[in-house]
Amino acid sequence: MSEVGAFEAKTHLPRLLERVQKGERFVITKHGHPVAELVPFRKRDPDKIRAAIDNLKAFQKTHSLGDLSIREMIEEGRKH
Repeated sequence: MSEVGAFEAKTHLPRLLERVQKGERFVITKHGHPVAELVPFRKRDPDKIRAAIDNLKAFQKTHSLGDLSIREMIEEGRKH
């Protein structure tokens, strides 16, 4: 992923957008520090999202923590 300064990004935005449209990604920096990413837009597929949620719900129904609660597991993990 290439880095580009904020001033350069502002000055050459149309050119950068053409490159992003072709799949490139950029980190925009300000005074050398990353502040944003310029990435290609990805259209979300509502069918895939719904399927993933349904799969997670099905998994949840067939798997259990037994008598443990999430809080107990967190506390147990902190002990080690």
